[in-house]
Amino acid sequence: MSKLSVVLCVHNEERRLGRCLEALGFADEIVIVLDRCTDRSRAIAEAHGAVVISGVFPLEGHRREAGQAVASGDWIFELDADEIVGPELAAELVAAVAADDPAIGWRKVPVDNYVGGRLIRHGWGGAFGTTLAARLYRRGSKVWGMERVHPGVAFDGAEGPKLTAAIRHQFGDSVSDVIARLDRYSDLKAQDLREHGGKTGVADNARRGAQRFLKCYFKRGGWRDGSWGLLISLMAGLYPLLSALRAELDAAAIDKAEPVEATDAETLARAA
Repeated sequence: MSKLSVVLCVHNEERRLGRCLEALGFADEIVIVLDRCTDRSRAIAEAHGAVVISGVFPLEGHRREAGQAVASGDWIFELDADEIVGPELAAELVAAVAADDPAIGWRKVPVDNYVGGRLIRHGWGGAFGTTLAARLYRRGSKVWGMERVHPGVAFDGAEGPKLTAAIRHQFGDSVSDVIARLDRYSDLKAQDLREHGGKTGVADNARRGAQRFLKCYFKRGGWRDGSWGLLISLMAGLYPLLSALRAELDAAAIDKAEPVEATDAETLARAA
């Protein structure tokens, strides 16, 4: 019988982790990668019988690889602490792993995104949220890129039919949480742009942002969710522009920063 490991990467998620883990009774194993945690996440993970590893993982790919390396299951299902697996999805996952079709290397899973108690079905995309993600795969078959946020992925093996039941993703509890997520994503993306290059031109990314907004709002149906869909489409459009701006302005600020010379402890203290 094939085994299923659920792998989570966690950073200070004591508020949400317990509820997430309580729904994972169907899994043969739970592996949790603690990234610089300073709260009760470890205690909560251990209380639910998880295999726990911890360390400093600046890149998302390194976190995911660490979890995959420790997992002993034939199949891995990736989850985050702000996500919940309901009974229907649990049953589908168990059935998919039990079938263990050798022709299939990975499968996509639908994602339902909530802000507060509101399910927002439309407008997602452009690296700002998704409604379909490749989360179930054979151990060792998934490889991540080295970006800090939304790394590219590659799979060994054929894609199987997508599952039908969705992960419940608590994208945020308020509009402020949505904006905070954009701030965090764009900061990480800006760091990637500064280190690895890419499309950093502000004018080009302004055009890309406008195109993404129009695609999310009209083609992906953001308008169907009213003001919420407009908000999500705007965030998707702002993401490339804000990332490019931050990369440019942060680089300029670093270049123009003058080193502080201190001849004694008192001077150093004043400079600080």
